[in-house]
This record gives sequence, C-alpha cells and structure tokens, in this order.
Amino acid sequence: MTKTIRLTMAQALTRFLSRQMTMVDGKKVPVFAGVWAIFGHGNVAGLGEALYQVREELPTYRAHNEQAMAHAAIAFAKASFRQRMMAVTSSVGPGATNMVTAAALAHVNRLPLLLLPGDVFANRVPDPVLQQVESFGDGTVSANDCFRPVSRYFDRITRPEQIIPALARTMAVLTDPAECGPVTLALCQDVQAEAYDYPESFFEERVWTRRRQRPDRDELAAAVAALKSAKKPLVIAGGGVIYSQASKELASFVEAAGIPVCETQGGKSSLPDVHPLNMAAVGVTGTSAANRLAQEADVILAVGTRLQDFTTGSWALFQNAEKTFIGLNVQPFDATKHRALPLVADAREGLEELAAALKDYRAPIDWTGNAKGGKEEWQRAAAKVTGPTNASLPSDAQVIGAVQRAMGAQATVLHAAGGLPGEMHKLWQAGAPGSYHAEYGFSCMGYEIAGGLGAKMAKPNDEVVVMIGDGSYLMLNSEIATSVMLGHKINIVLLDNRGYGCINRLQMGTGGANFNNLLKDTKHEVLPEIDFAAHARSLGAISEKVASIAELESALARAKQNDRTTVVVIDTDPLISTEDGGFWWDVAVPEVSARSQVNDARRNYEAKQKLQRVGD
Repeated sequence: MTKTIRLTMAQALTRFLSRQMTMVDGKKVPVFAGVWAIFGHGNVAGLGEALYQVREELPTYRAHNEQAMAHAAIAFAKASFRQRMMAVTSSVGPGATNMVTAAALAHVNRLPLLLLPGDVFANRVPDPVLQQVESFGDGTVSANDCFRPVSRYFDRITRPEQIIPALARTMAVLTDPAECGPVTLALCQDVQAEAYDYPESFFEERVWTRRRQRPDRDELAAAVAALKSAKKPLVIAGGGVIYSQASKELASFVEAAGIPVCETQGGKSSLPDVHPLNMAAVGVTGTSAANRLAQEADVILAVGTRLQDFTTGSWALFQNAEKTFIGLNVQPFDATKHRALPLVADAREGLEELAAALKDYRAPIDWTGNAKGGKEEWQRAAAKVTGPTNASLPSDAQVIGAVQRAMGAQATVLHAAGGLPGEMHKLWQAGAPGSYHAEYGFSCMGYEIAGGLGAKMAKPNDEVVVMIGDGSYLMLNSEIATSVMLGHKINIVLLDNRGYGCINRLQMGTGGANFNNLLKDTKHEVLPEIDFAAHARSLGAISEKVASIAELESALARAKQNDRTTVVVIDTDPLISTEDGGFWWDVAVPEVSARSQVNDARRNYEAKQKLQRVGD
C-alpha cells in the first residue's frame, strides 16, 4: 500500500519545491534558491503558513513591489545560467497583475520563473471575493488569466491533488532548454488550505541535470557542407552560448577555423572583448567591425539566438544574396528562422561536433585578416567616444568609459531599456561569460535595480554595477531598500538626462518634434528638480552626486569599499549618442504629415526599406 502524508495543498507545494536539486560545478544545490513573497488575503493564510514551515530549506524574501521581486528572480536565473531559479508569490488582484510584465519579460528572454499568484475561491461560495475580476460571460475567468499568453505553462489549481501533475509539468518546463520560460500556477485560496493524503514518493529528492541535445546526423552534415563552402563565414553568438556555458567550445571552434564572431545583446561576453576574433556587437546597436562583416557574410552560423530585429537590422543587415544561415539552437522555432538550415542541438554539443567535422577547414586568410583590421579600427573609434572629458554634461559613452576604467571588465554590469543598451552593447568591454547582463529582449524599464539585486544574490562575490537612467529609476527603485535590508550590496550609476532621452532621439530621427519625452518638452507648470542622491539615501543607500567624469571615477573607487548599496548620480547630455557603428532599424514614419521634417524622414525611410530582404 502506498504510504501517504496528509498535508494542505500549499504545504505539499512548498515541501516539493524544497526537495528539487541540481548540480552546479559538481556540487548538489537546491534548484529553487528561495521564494519572493508579498502576502495578501489570497496567499498569506495558506501559502504563507506553508512557507513558514520550510523557511530553513526554502528561504522566503520580502520585497516592496511585485513586479520588482519577479525581476529579481528572473535576474537570479539569468546570472545562474538558468541552472537555478526562484519562485514568486502574491495575493490575488493587483499583486498578481503587477507580475504580468515580469512574466512577459521572462517569456521573451527564455528564462525560468515560477509564479504562484493567489486566485479566487474554487468553491465560489464567497464570490465575488475582494479583488476578484469578474467576467460577465465566463464564470471561470480571474485576473490570473492575464498570465496565459505570457506563460510557457499555466494551470489553475482547483483541487489539492491537482498539484501533483501540475508540479511535474512545471519542473519539466522550467528545466527544459527549449521550453524554458515562466510557469504560472494560480492557487485558489480555499484550495491552498485544503488537505489531501499525498504519496510520500512525491516528496523524494530529485536531482535535475541539464539536458544537452546532440545534433541530428543529417542536419549536422548539411551544416558542415555549408560551412566548408564558405568564403566569408561569420558566427553570431546569442544568449544560448551563455546558458549552455559553451564559451570555451566557441573559442576553440572559431580559433581553429579562423571565423570571426559577433554578439547579440544576450550573447555579449560569450567571448571576452579582447579576443582577436570577437567583433563585438552586431545589428542596430552593433560595431562597425561586426556590421561590415555581416553585410558581406555568405554563411552565418547563428548560435543560440532568436534573431530578433535588432540583430538583423530589421532584415536589412545581411545583404549577400547568396548567403546561408545555419540555426544552431535547442528550440526548432528559432533554428529555422531566416530560412536557416536547422541544427537543433545544445550550443556546446553542436559546436563540439561542428569543430570535429570541420577540423581541416580554415576560412580564407584575407577574410580573417580583414576582420581583425576592422576590429582595430573600431577600437580606435570607441576609445575616442569613451575617453575622459571635462564636459559639464558628458555623454552616455563617456560615463560608460569611466565606469569601465573604475570597475574593470571583471565586474558584472547590468542594464535595460532606453539609450544605455545601445551604447553598452557597442562600447562595454566584457570579460568573463555572463559578466554582461542586459535585459533588451523585452526592453523593460524598471528591471535594472531589482535585476541587480537578483544578480548579486546569484553572484555574491562579484561587484555588480547597475547602469540606469533617471526615467527607469523613477519607475521602479524600491528594491534599493530591499538590497540594503538583505545585505546584498550593488553599485548603481544613475545617469540623469531629465527625461526619456533615447526615445527623444528616436523621435527626432523620425522627423518628430521634441514632444513629451524630455521633461522640458512636456506639459508642465514647474519642472521637477529631483534630488536622486537624497532619495537613494532615504532608502538606506550610500549616495552622492558628482559633477564630472573624474569625480565619477573617484566615487566608484569609494563605492568598491562601501559595505552596502551605493548610488552615484551624474547629469548627462540627452542628445548625444555614438555615431560610429550601428545600423538602420525599421520604425514606421507617417506617410502623410503637415510637417516637412516628417516628410523628409519618410523619404529616407522608404529608401532604407529597399534594403530589407523580406522572408529571406
């Protein structure tokens, strides 16, 4: 007879999570590093009590904002190369819907996240309960249905025994390299407290290991044949290289074959910036070295990238009419983009097998030499825009240069959305794999500070540097207080350009008037004068405002020695961006306008559209 133990559904859930393990660097550790929780009436009595019972094995962390705590969990998973993750719980209602943005971010970026929002009563006796969203035509709907399109797996637990198959599916999704993404288990609040006789075997410890799929023989043969014929081969390194921890295999492959490499936002730091074959960023925010090669390349090996429009220049960058893409990816959906020859496999396994099959192949020496010359030219251009300056309002690039000099390539740098990702992608000189942490798949303002906290929790011995603009800071800054409370020190560099400088530049570039982006161009009675340093101090951080690039470097040197989160504020110019490098991006301009600037921008837009190779 099966041995059972009587637990509430919530108790069974938390006990199960605490028994899931994985191997990291040869050491067995819990898959779930903890649970972020903001309690409310929909989760405090059931799940809250259950979390209390396992608080030693499965720590619970309190945050100040539901979206932010989910961002912290996502950043932890990203910084852990998807080997470990966290769960997040909120009450039913606004606490739950606050997490939908984070769920979308995790979905786009293919990152594991377990969301446990409270839900309505399954028995429907007290309907409508506090915070319940009612559908006039569907009695089964709740606010949590918002999670359906942004979850890899969604389930609503309406009976206590349903958690058994639901958690089996949850773990399969969260640990699958191809399906990896957010899972939402909506927990009906009465069911959280209901008891059931669970089989003891359900709670046995399980060790989850990374699945490393090897390539199909026919797909491998086709990819090898294409590469052997290449006169101008190029590798695009995406986030899959980082998550597979395949940097060593990538380096061996390209060094043996003499193939240059360019990197997406997610793939930056796949190779160190100093590697002679690393042309760095590609696409809309790419370097001149990488983009020149991309325009000429005849065979492009895309490793672990979803080839989004910033990488492909809205399908206009890769201009060689005879080109062939090879999609080395664990997810067939991505492996076949751009009519690519699919090579469905783990990045490490795929690169190893390609290297073995191509051991006698070498790219033409002129192509490799040309690439290295282009890199040297780009490095000279980048040094000019990032060098020290006495400007009263420095550019983002000059701030980046100062942070690089002060913190070094060994630091983990984190940013998201706005103008910084474009400049950082081009100009930051990354070191170790994973030391460059960008959220640009969903381009979510407000990710930065919470993400920095999550990254620090995953990498407690690293200096974590958060680069953030004033717009993002004002959207979501509360987890400064959480970082201080938990003792996880992060270094925050706040660039204040008094508005949304990136979108203002895009507005100007498409012929628009300066309107509603910079604070001075908004409808206002009085322009706000925000003391960001004082605000950060009020949240418990050490902070200061600096007046120059030299002062910034000195402040960052002090920040390294500080014992808690430090915020350094500097005013910057909202209009300057790096002109070198980059590529066109498809942002539709109105066909008809009363303004000549818009009409001029439309004519330029139509000319650029002719570069697009639709469906190619």
